[in-house]
Amino acid sequence: MIAKIYVAGPYTKGDVAVNVRNAISAANELADLGFAPFVPHFTHFWHMIFPRPYEFWLDLDNQFLPACDAVLRLPGESSGADKEVKLAESHGKKIFYSLEDLKKEYGIQ
Repeated sequence: MIAKIYVAGPYTKGDVAVNVRNAISAANELADLGFAPFVPHFTHFWHMIFPRPYEFWLDLDNQFLPACDAVLRLPGESSGADKEVKLAESHGKKIFYSLEDLKKEYGIQ
């Protein structure tokens, strides 16, 4: 089974473009390792074309998070990512704060 990893990290605090790039970069590394990453930051591009309230995006992300096996929490201040971590914990999901820790858990060198 391929583990589904939710990528949680800053979006609105700091440079949005840098935050989106960092999330996609993490997802790319996860994909290269054989994981199936879910990147809520991709809705940034949907929002550019069809803007919706911020709460809509949070609710959408929260619908997918329980379906993931674990969360990779990227560095940086983010009240939204902190809430995602709490939601994941309430569903018994493992939270990883580094790619190295996630790799160790899944036996990847």
